[in-house]
Amino acid sequence: MSATPQKNRASRRVLAAAAGLATVGALVAAMPAGAHDRGHGHGGGHGHGHKPRTVDVQLLSFNDLHGNLEPPAGSAGNVSETQPDGTVKAIPAGGVEYLATSLRTARKGNPYSVTAAGGDMVGASPLLSGLFHDEPTIEALNGLDLDVTAVGNHEFDEGATELARLQNGGCHPVEGCYEKGKKFKGADFPYLAANVTKEKTGKPLLKPYTVWKKNGVKIGFIGVTLEGTPDIVTANGVKGLKFHDEVETINKYARELDRKGVKSIVALIHEGGAPASTSYNYDCDSPGAGDGISGPIVDIAKGITPKVDALVTGHTHQAYVCTVPDPSGKPRMVTSASSFGKLYTDTTLTYDRRTNDIVRTSVKSANHVVTRDQPKAPDMTRLIDRWNKLAAPIANKPQGWISADINGRGSTAPEKPLGNVIADAQLEGLAPADKGGAEVAFMNPGGIRADLVHKASGSEGDGVVTYGEAFTVQPFTNMMNVVDLTGAQLVSALQQQVSGPNEASPKILQVSKGLTYTLDLTKSGADRVVAGTIKLSGEAIDPARTYRVAMNEFLAGGGDGFPALGQGTNKLVGASDLDLFNAYLAAHSTAAAPLAPPATDRITVIQ
Repeated sequence: MSATPQKNRASRRVLAAAAGLATVGALVAAMPAGAHDRGHGHGGGHGHGHKPRTVDVQLLSFNDLHGNLEPPAGSAGNVSETQPDGTVKAIPAGGVEYLATSLRTARKGNPYSVTAAGGDMVGASPLLSGLFHDEPTIEALNGLDLDVTAVGNHEFDEGATELARLQNGGCHPVEGCYEKGKKFKGADFPYLAANVTKEKTGKPLLKPYTVWKKNGVKIGFIGVTLEGTPDIVTANGVKGLKFHDEVETINKYARELDRKGVKSIVALIHEGGAPASTSYNYDCDSPGAGDGISGPIVDIAKGITPKVDALVTGHTHQAYVCTVPDPSGKPRMVTSASSFGKLYTDTTLTYDRRTNDIVRTSVKSANHVVTRDQPKAPDMTRLIDRWNKLAAPIANKPQGWISADINGRGSTAPEKPLGNVIADAQLEGLAPADKGGAEVAFMNPGGIRADLVHKASGSEGDGVVTYGEAFTVQPFTNMMNVVDLTGAQLVSALQQQVSGPNEASPKILQVSKGLTYTLDLTKSGADRVVAGTIKLSGEAIDPARTYRVAMNEFLAGGGDGFPALGQGTNKLVGASDLDLFNAYLAAHSTAAAPLAPPATDRITVIQ
């Protein structure tokens, strides 16, 4: 999902020290030997003798893990399941200990099994992974026997040089090695970025595709991220890179694979859609009015050459198994497995040994819940315990107290309780004259990565908010900016929530107390924000007046489709968003008087 990119202190220094992208040049050359040419060989082979004409290849896939090694807490850790009577049940899911067990169980009895991912494996990660620049997640993915992944937008959060390190290994250039005598090995699976090239040379940043082979069976994988990645990642993260059209890129490399005799092709695309139901077991191909899937992936799928046999997608954190017609009108499977390791997709690709192609009419696919009532994989438990010991001194420090869950990521409303807390924390921290003199604060919804959950995550006790939990909510550690904007620019920014690039999928900014307006969803485009209702402390916004506005540096750069916010002047750089959040929790809560979920009465919604 679009979000503020992660920029913690260390990565700032790394980016400052990185002299362009020179170090990435050796990336492809330094790929692990044979990484492009291996099946993990889960299960046994067919042995000697007559080979049947077709063989069933099992494609297991998932997307948007975001470093969630431990089961995600609160509502963010549930998947929705529609019951036979039509009611919807929430099932707790996710956590790599269970994901490993699910994948290993699914592979049993499938001699031809390949595991692929749709991007955003790392970035915007909880403290357990984020504190260590996501090395724990790469290590876990190696242990899960991941064969290949596309890059997502979050793989660029810390820039191309850090992405190269995640692929190739080596200790962090500033923080060094985290464990004595242990050097970070990097990913033993290829990261694919077919539509990302270096501006200076025009050459691909990473491998565009890889070919998985086993006993003469060959399947090509092409990986792309969304073309709009630069709009949702800070300028530093994408410096020196160009992002190209997804369809044109996939079609180009599908032709190249086809010429090389690879006729079975899967596209891994970090872009997605929205199904008509949020239940993972929704029949996406049911013919009812309003059924099916919408969003960017539909047009992308319709444009991708019929040479590609299946599409594994992501980015929207939705669950779907749909067919979308290819350019020749034939149905083709398009899948996504929610996020945070809560689901995995099991797709059967029937491979014809005579044509070396997939028999498209027999492709079957389904999403499965990574339930928490199955045994934990002991190797993943050991991995989590090891990194938790290193993180504990920082992670377990109490920051404040809450009286009940304060929902952020888990809230589907335009105005989220946790969004209000974060915006208020930013306003309070930056209102003093010497801190910027802020009068109003804006928070982008994609930057809120979790809920604040009342139930204890460890031994801290119910209601205690630890540093680790606060970090999981705001893992980017973005620096705060306070800028001058005119009233007219402020109104434009609010209208950009529901117009321009955000029209099809609105991004509703979370606003600090005192700012109120009406959002009329029965209207279209910019008119959905009723201009005459926008008030600050009860007074109408004056288009000619200058206001001091606080926001993170990502929004202040015009990120997430808010060019009006990028027009600010007289900038003052403040503390980080996480520091202000923790300071607010400390100032507004005690064990005896915990912080309660705030009212959501700033945005009046007409539907």
